[in-house]
Amino acid sequence: MEVKVGMADMNVCSSPDSIITLGLGSCVGAVLYDPVAKVCGMVHVMLPDSTTIANNSNVAKFADTGVTALLDMVLKEGAKKERLIAKIAGGAQMFSVNKDSPMLRVGERNVAAVKEKLKQLGIRLVAEDTGNNYGRTVVFYPETGEYLIRAIGKEPTTI
Repeated sequence: MEVKVGMADMNVCSSPDSIITLGLGSCVGAVLYDPVAKVCGMVHVMLPDSTTIANNSNVAKFADTGVTALLDMVLKEGAKKERLIAKIAGGAQMFSVNKDSPMLRVGERNVAAVKEKLKQLGIRLVAEDTGNNYGRTVVFYPETGEYLIRAIGKEPTTI
């Protein structure tokens, strides 16, 4: 079965299932994975910081709250924190106008915020496919630990 993760959403799965999110532009798809239990979770982060938005009740929408909530979810599914590793994808610069504007550098800021939260939580980032100027659809397979990245006009890659 393929478990779907929508925008500003998160979910968990275990082998033999896979987990997918579509259309990561400036958003980041962060995966937490326990290679022994073969349990994983994915969060589709839209924005870096929940404290800058008034209506921030959706924890999955933000890097600072989404990664923490995802950690809780995978631990409840049987993952062990000391075995967790992370893989991330997305964080593209989707618009070429005024790259110096912080409002338009959302992808870069999302990647930095996810990395910072992983560091705070003591979870090792082992692979990433981030940046550039194209969207991605990603699928994670907890059976193998492979994170498949598909982008229009590009060969699929696995990290």
